[in-house]
Amino acid sequence: MMKLAFIGLGVMGYPMAGHLQGAGHEVCVYNRTAGKARDWVAKYGGECADTPAGAAAGADICFLCVGNDDDVRSVVLGGQGALSALEAGAIIVDHTTASAELARELEAAAQDAGVGFLDAPVSGGQAGAENGALTIMVGGQQQVFSRAVPVMEVYARCVRLLGPAGSGQLAKMVNQICIAGVVQGLAEALEFSEQAGLDTAAVVEVISRGAAQSWQMENRYQTMLAGEYEHGFAVDWMRKDLGLVLAEAKRRGLELPVTELVDAYYAQVQAMGGGRWDTSSLFARMRAVSKQSTEQE
Repeated sequence: MMKLAFIGLGVMGYPMAGHLQGAGHEVCVYNRTAGKARDWVAKYGGECADTPAGAAAGADICFLCVGNDDDVRSVVLGGQGALSALEAGAIIVDHTTASAELARELEAAAQDAGVGFLDAPVSGGQAGAENGALTIMVGGQQQVFSRAVPVMEVYARCVRLLGPAGSGQLAKMVNQICIAGVVQGLAEALEFSEQAGLDTAAVVEVISRGAAQSWQMENRYQTMLAGEYEHGFAVDWMRKDLGLVLAEAKRRGLELPVTELVDAYYAQVQAMGGGRWDTSSLFARMRAVSKQSTEQE
């Protein structure tokens, strides 16, 4: 059993930290909204701290799950940052979806302090975090990964080291490219079926047994048809992630036309007031476009 810190108690971090405490580790949490940290302690036990450094003091591993690059820097670096309180030999594991450049920057800063670093973004959404069934894509050094992986397995079903620092973030970008394209394809398919007058639920039940099957189809088509978009990863977060993807692609001279198009569609969903809807809300856009087209005929 280890002494652990967990910084960032959002919809993902809150249950992830709870799994660690439930597994018998000694966990100290920090959250920018202090009341949420106190609520976590009331539910799971453990301790909370007033600063990232306070949470990280004496920790064997310090986990992060915050918002973006700047948020990560704010809780890791500086006088009250976690790195200032970690002892040589400790490890930082960053579960934030952030840039590959940041991962390399933080690994260098950690190495200067004698601390290990892993970039380890996750996939599986809130349900995966709550059920301890996340997929974790990791970048970093093998010896650091080997020490941290048994702890991460408490809330994951798959943890894989994919290369040096930054590799986890790059892999998460691949993940988001795939999701964006699949969700848009599903939205178009459902709208086509509806406009063709088919029993769309029956159609999906048939095609989901064949090559068209996807996680999105299995888990989202019913709520999409019902116009319910409160079931997972928010559009605002997806646009943040796709922004990272497109910036990385630009640096590498790559064209990602489908990803650019879907990102623009998500911007339209935001304009509809759907920034906090889940990513399947591309179907709401499809319905709005079809309605507008019908009214103009």
